[in-house]
Amino acid sequence: MAVIKMNFLSKALNMQTNVTICLPSYSFADKVAGNDDVYVPGMKYQVLWLLHGGTGDDSDYVNFTNIVRYADMHKLAVVMPPDFNASYTDDPNGAKYFTFVADELPTMCRAFFPFSDKREDNFVGGLSMGSLGTFKLAVAYPERYAAALCMSGCGRGPNNPKAGIEHSPVPAFAEDTGGINDPWTYVVEQVKAGKQMPKFFLTCGTADVAAYPDYTTSVEHLRKLGLDVYNEEVPGYKHEWDFWDLTMRKAIAEWLPIRHSVIYPKN
Repeated sequence: MAVIKMNFLSKALNMQTNVTICLPSYSFADKVAGNDDVYVPGMKYQVLWLLHGGTGDDSDYVNFTNIVRYADMHKLAVVMPPDFNASYTDDPNGAKYFTFVADELPTMCRAFFPFSDKREDNFVGGLSMGSLGTFKLAVAYPERYAAALCMSGCGRGPNNPKAGIEHSPVPAFAEDTGGINDPWTYVVEQVKAGKQMPKFFLTCGTADVAAYPDYTTSVEHLRKLGLDVYNEEVPGYKHEWDFWDLTMRKAIAEWLPIRHSVIYPKN
């Protein structure tokens, strides 16, 4: 497994920034199995765009979970951008973090790395604040992601007074919402428009007093909208890395529609 830390000038952020990438490569498992022909011209990877939570950065998942091992085992590329407590939003007077993760980063990564750009090969996920970013990306651009993994959060409960997120991307139907950039309004309008939405995976620890209420109301509201939702509550876990590591292992091994293999070109 190659773990890559890139530093580059971001146009959307107007500053130098980092991104951490897990890129499967020749592994010990390949050596044991005698798989020598692992590098094939034209091969591509499925990609998980993985968003960190508040106070964190692009190194969080590498430092506090086994994401490197999970990605390698299942031949999944993982891209982890920084957000610096911006809630993955576009500030009209500053850094545009939503544009960064939604547009600039995928464009750059696909130019540098063998990443598939097909919807069925791309997934977005995140924890806490990152689950909000995940929700916003999934409902704003459902044509880009096959699945969305929201850990310990989601879009905040639709009845939460903080559900309206300032500086979210302005939807084409903004005139119908009184100018309120609310991801819950996004998903309702996308469903009304007949958009094919990603499958949502929501999970939370039952002892997570910070996120559990919004998690439960989010599950209920998404199901009322007729969306495909899988949810799991794990007793005793709080807002903690043990829970998120457990979730990452299960999500990559079992939940997300992952091939568990490299996408090789057809002969």
